[in-house]
Amino acid sequence: MKILMIGVGGVGEALAVMSSERDWVEKLVLADFNISRAAEIQQKLGDPTRFPIEFVDASQQDMVEDLARKYQIDLIMNAVDPIYNEKIFDAAFQVGATYLDMAMTLSTPNENDPFNLCGVKLGDYQFAKSKEWEQKSLLALVGIGVEPGMADVFARYAHDHLFDEIEELGIRDGANIEIRGYEFAPNFSIWTTIEECLNPPVIWEHEKGWFTTEPFSEPEVFEFPDGIGSVEVVNVEHEEVLLMPRWLNCKRATFKYGLGNQFISVLKTLHMLGLDKKEKINVKGVQVAPRDVVAACLPDPAHLGDHMFGKTCAGTWVKGWKDGHAREVYLYQVADNEKCMQRWGCQAVVAQTAFSAVIAMDLLEHKQWLGIGVLGPEAFPPEPFMDKMADYGFPYSIREMVPKIVVE
Repeated sequence: MKILMIGVGGVGEALAVMSSERDWVEKLVLADFNISRAAEIQQKLGDPTRFPIEFVDASQQDMVEDLARKYQIDLIMNAVDPIYNEKIFDAAFQVGATYLDMAMTLSTPNENDPFNLCGVKLGDYQFAKSKEWEQKSLLALVGIGVEPGMADVFARYAHDHLFDEIEELGIRDGANIEIRGYEFAPNFSIWTTIEECLNPPVIWEHEKGWFTTEPFSEPEVFEFPDGIGSVEVVNVEHEEVLLMPRWLNCKRATFKYGLGNQFISVLKTLHMLGLDKKEKINVKGVQVAPRDVVAACLPDPAHLGDHMFGKTCAGTWVKGWKDGHAREVYLYQVADNEKCMQRWGCQAVVAQTAFSAVIAMDLLEHKQWLGIGVLGPEAFPPEPFMDKMADYGFPYSIREMVPKIVVE
């Protein structure tokens, strides 16, 4: 398989390192606006022929298309911030390549009632073009990181094997990771984090469809495994809620994330000051997006691994009924930062995000996942993916929980 990867940040680096271990990856082009960053990863991999580097401006669709044609690419892996998704998605369509991303095209809040009604939803741009992709027999696999991605695979597995009827599919993400030496240092792209956390979260219910609520709403304490412990999680906008109900039967779908009080306070302050905006403003004659300034002021998550300590847990909490009895389970994967640094030289959060995309490419290459159109991870059989997780260094677990459902 010949792959063009757009973006060589933290997740892109982890993708490249994991791909280098797989002989079915014939060529992986490392394309980035920051060519020195691409060269850094190429040097780490030690094989410039298999991992060539290229300059790309992801906002220029023709540049993406030209690179895909230059290398006769089979698959375009989108590993940049989702502001560029539309251009890369459309470029893959134009050159006839398979497309993968880990975050779908961006949403736009409802202008009149943002905390109750959806505006443009995550992925709407892509799903509106699904028929066109089908007509060309092309596949766009959207949302194939860890969340979304692995979590959606878990939801499909629970749907197919663990439940007869599902009350709620709830993604629950928490960690006990600390970053030493910094007063404030997000372990993932702050650009994407601001987008997710300050947009109105989306909830899906069978009777209402998709609707929104206020950021950081409905706090609950969730008990995470492997020593992470109790973490307060809150509603956050995320792709799983927009993906799971398209293929899986459930009464409710939610996403809740353990952000912590300090993180929430910082995000609220950024919003209050207008520093979360992605639209450019004039600053002494220079056009600059406030959010880009915030990102530039913070440490690069790709280089935080040596300062990070602890574990991160991503998983899918499901409650419903099986054989007439109430049931509640949590399917999850825990990544330990120390182990991720030892094996791949990449911090846990980006490594955990990257491995699902590499498994998906593996399954597509070996025809274990087949499909055309715009599809989410839950559109495919979950077993081949889950069977490979341990081999890729990310084994999963299933925890049976005490049901909280009252059966009348």
